This record gives sequence, C-alpha cells and structure tokens, in this order.
Amino acid sequence: MILVAADAAYVRDEVVAALAGDYEILTVTGGREIRNAVMEHNVHMAVIDMQMGSMGGIAATMDLRLEESGGRIGHVPVLLLLDRRADVFLARRAGAEGFLIKPISPLKLRRAVAALLEDGEYEDTAHTPSPVVAT
Repeated sequence: MILVAADAAYVRDEVVAALAGDYEILTVTGGREIRNAVMEHNVHMAVIDMQMGSMGGIAATMDLRLEESGGRIGHVPVLLLLDRRADVFLARRAGAEGFLIKPISPLKLRRAVAALLEDGEYEDTAHTPSPVVAT
C-alpha cells in the first residue's frame, strides 16, 4: 500500500492517477495523519507533499524517522514532492529516500515509486545546476 499525503486535492489526484491500477493507495490530507495511517495500515511507502498546512512534508518525514528510531514503526520509504530545487537539502536531512520537483511527471513518479519499493533511492535531476567549467 502506498500512502499519499497532500492537502491540495489536485496533488493527491495527480499522484493517484499516475499510480492507480498498479498499487493500492491510501490518501490523507495532512501531515498529522501520516503517523497514524502508517501505524494502522500496511504502508509500504509514502508519497508526501512538502507543502501542507499544519505539518508539512519535511516535519512529517522527520516524525516517521523518529518513530522508526524509537522502534514504534518499521521503516517506511518516503518520496517527497518538492516545490523547488533548493528544498533538496531539507529532503535529504529529513531522511527521505527520494524526491521529485513539482510539477509532477507521471513517468518520473512511477519510476521513483518503483525505485523506493525496491529499497532504492530516487533523485529528480530537474533544475540541477550545471557544473562550473573553468576557462
């Protein structure tokens, strides 16, 4: 089961549309609901929008990692949906195994989910700065 957490209906709809048919999906509308959903359901991974009202994706990911380190839940890979490239640092520090820069590409989303379900990582290279070449 894949948990999709986003307070914006269009984000939830895009993720569900891209993954429906291949995966069982559970949706929640806020970060505060994520921990309970993980504890109550057999969640294999979470797709979490960074921008949510009272508890955003970074805080929700950190909450999952703290619960995991305390032995209260098992490991749940997290794919964060980021608004900008600058948020990659925060996603990594929070312990997310993957991230995508919005707008969401259904193809990239499916690749990222497959990678995380195989105990891997996924890094969206969109908007990656070009290396500086000395002349």
